[in-house]
Amino acid sequence: MIPDYDVVIIGGSVAGRYAALSATQLKAKVALIEPIVSYGLIHHHALREIGELSKSLSNAAQFGLHANSADTSTDSTRVMQKGSSDESQPPTEKCPVSIEWQQAKLWTTGVVSNLQEQYSPVILAAKGVDIIFSSGQFQSSPLAFAVNDRILSARSYLLATSVQANPEIEGLRKTGFITLSNIWQSLCSPQPPKSWVIIGGVPQSIELAQTLVRLGSKVTLIVDRPLILSHVDPEMAQLLCSQLEAEGVRVLTQTRVTQVRRIHDKKWLQVGDKAIETDEIVVAIAQQPNIESLNLAAVGVKWNQHRILVNDKLQTSNHRIYACGDVIGGYDCPNIAYYEAKIALQNALFIPRFKVNYQYVPWAVLTQPTLAQVGLTEVQSKRRYSHNEVIVLRQFFKTLAAAQLRDETTGICKLIVLRNGEILGATILGAEARELINIMALAIAQKIKVHHLATLSFVSPSFSEIIEQTAREFRFPTS
Repeated sequence: MIPDYDVVIIGGSVAGRYAALSATQLKAKVALIEPIVSYGLIHHHALREIGELSKSLSNAAQFGLHANSADTSTDSTRVMQKGSSDESQPPTEKCPVSIEWQQAKLWTTGVVSNLQEQYSPVILAAKGVDIIFSSGQFQSSPLAFAVNDRILSARSYLLATSVQANPEIEGLRKTGFITLSNIWQSLCSPQPPKSWVIIGGVPQSIELAQTLVRLGSKVTLIVDRPLILSHVDPEMAQLLCSQLEAEGVRVLTQTRVTQVRRIHDKKWLQVGDKAIETDEIVVAIAQQPNIESLNLAAVGVKWNQHRILVNDKLQTSNHRIYACGDVIGGYDCPNIAYYEAKIALQNALFIPRFKVNYQYVPWAVLTQPTLAQVGLTEVQSKRRYSHNEVIVLRQFFKTLAAAQLRDETTGICKLIVLRNGEILGATILGAEARELINIMALAIAQKIKVHHLATLSFVSPSFSEIIEQTAREFRFPTS
């Protein structure tokens, strides 16, 4: 029996549409099943840019007010001074210049509309994708996907569905909460919340905390771990946490929310021995794959509470069904989901021989300054190799002319290398880190030794010089 399609993609995420478009570029016959697609991440990134612009305008106003003063403190000192101001002051006192919110919403809506157009149904259909807006489920004997009274057969299937929050906190469901995917709707309400509690430490929740506080909101971030982010260099995570606190975010680590209640018009959270009052709660924990209706058990696909189980070729326990993106766990980073989609499609359409290798895939927390990372951290490297084999190189952004010119001297570049010069990983906290980390990802993937980076001559002044300067710290051990 000849299958109807080369691949059927069960979507609901931006990664699903990306996978569909990529499949057409591989000359595959593809169907995309999409019950609902979430563009919450795109709204989130646009909102974060508003937060950065608001901060830039605020800094410009403060610079103008104090241009004639004798203040010669460093950038980091000024940040700490702002963060230590009287908490009783209203947000407008800490941010004298703000963006008109109605204009900000219009700008964000326009940006998101343009970004959505890249993977719009019209574009996908023009490329040959058969799009079906409905829910369906797998059936066995033979393996197929049933939707809208149709039975779709394919050589392979790709799961790229969205995730949903399912926190087990007493009283939370009754009280109500929002997630990272639908926060935009709450912000666009006639009376948006003025105070927020964000539960969970993931890149998007960290970015959101900084954005909201820059827009004048009162923000509390609650994380149950010692650091605000896991899988991150601890030194950098602590520096980023200090930056958030300096800007006004109240950060509670190693803390759990045990109960939530509504009292009058406010939501109250029991957090350790504290009771916190807030207008709205954002949940960024307990993400579960949105797969209840797919009948996966009937076709032998295994999953746990947090993700669908896959091997390093992104095959599920049914070798004809693959998965990528949010449903297989990890941080919700678009470039990682796209990387997984490319590997899964190559294996689904051809001989399954490609394996994921996250060591070469960079990712970032798009705060200001940005935290970006690729490869192993110092802790991970010293677990894998002996301590004597691992060398840590550091350089600070304040040494850069570009950083001084733009008054963005807060930052550090950290390279983890072996004694022979092999680069194991890089973590960068600072301006343009999201661009700089791509250079390091290329160096690691192409096995370029660190001393070769030291011989490069970057454009000056530029932030890229931080890589050259950090690499110069390397010396071949004499013994």
